[in-house]
Amino acid sequence: MIEEVPNAISPAWHTLPVDIVVSQLSSGPHGLAEAEVEHRLALHGPNELEAVAGISPWAVLLGQLKNVLIIILLIATAISAFVGHGIEAIAVIVLFAAVLGFVQEYRAERAIEALRRMAAPTVTVIRAGQEIEIPARELVPGDLILLHAGDKVAADARLVESVNLQVDEAAVPPQNPVDVAIVGVSAVGVKPAYPDA
Repeated sequence: MIEEVPNAISPAWHTLPVDIVVSQLSSGPHGLAEAEVEHRLALHGPNELEAVAGISPWAVLLGQLKNVLIIILLIATAISAFVGHGIEAIAVIVLFAAVLGFVQEYRAERAIEALRRMAAPTVTVIRAGQEIEIPARELVPGDLILLHAGDKVAADARLVESVNLQVDEAAVPPQNPVDVAIVGVSAVGVKPAYPDA
């Protein structure tokens, strides 16, 4: 069974020797058994960021009515009605603008969600001695991840072994720097992809 993640008093995972990390995660060179994976997935949940709740169609429509142009047109409609002029043309324009904005924003939200589903990353792991490809959301603590040239790291991970490792730090924001120092790892030729000049 997996032990609790070390608390603030214990050292950080990346500072521990590999054999201790593997031992504490009850893992090994053959990876985790399927039953253990299911248990850990139930215990820790999927490896994904919490999705922001989708915007309801009513919220999108209400957002259109908060548009400055729509508000100006609604005020013009009210003034026109107050002085006794016809409001049909202005009301049609307001309705058309609100419906058009609603349709565009609603379709954009749907398109973004569809792209998010299509771009679901996968990762290669060793489980029960077999090399398999799984959706990144199914990673659990203790999984052995295999990285190949061009792969993106799908979760926080502890390097066990590397050969000619290169790290592209271009996508890492400055507030989250990558420490390429390797502690207790069998490493050959570790270097950043774009070393400082």
